[in-house]
Amino acid sequence: MSTGSRAWVKPVIALAVIAGIGFTAYQSLNKQQAAPAVTFLGIKGEKITPESLKGKVYMVNFWATSCTTCVAEMPDMVKTYEKYKGQGLDYVAVAMQYDAPNYVVNFTETRQLPFKVALDVSGEAAKAWGDVKMTPTVFVVDKDGNIIKRYLGKVDFPSLHALLEKNLKS
Repeated sequence: MSTGSRAWVKPVIALAVIAGIGFTAYQSLNKQQAAPAVTFLGIKGEKITPESLKGKVYMVNFWATSCTTCVAEMPDMVKTYEKYKGQGLDYVAVAMQYDAPNYVVNFTETRQLPFKVALDVSGEAAKAWGDVKMTPTVFVVDKDGNIIKRYLGKVDFPSLHALLEKNLKS
């Protein structure tokens, strides 16, 4: 066999390697990440456990009373929760470690927040959810307990609503 008749071998091997790398990258990008099994401490001392959220679509919103974006979008978060809670949406607003508990309680009561509000006094919840430092950071979790979306900063409410409608129906 002459060397000219095997000229196709190197390009085919290169193509196979590239395809393998692409497939691996595709799989790793599309692999869903399970929500951390964190128990949150509610502002009234109640525990919000992973078991209580199991089988539900839910949102975890890391926020702070000192975060202007968090405060500005809270009325839209309330509207979103009110719109979808009847379809099974659950919601946990987690105040960051540096947020004074009395500020969080006051904010919750004066705004009559209708969903669960928790304190992350040790910072462990933020660490478990990917070392959250920026507020707001909102996670949407599907009924199987997988994180399906993470919003950093201001939430795009039309896309959030579309995502919730899709996952609450399934």
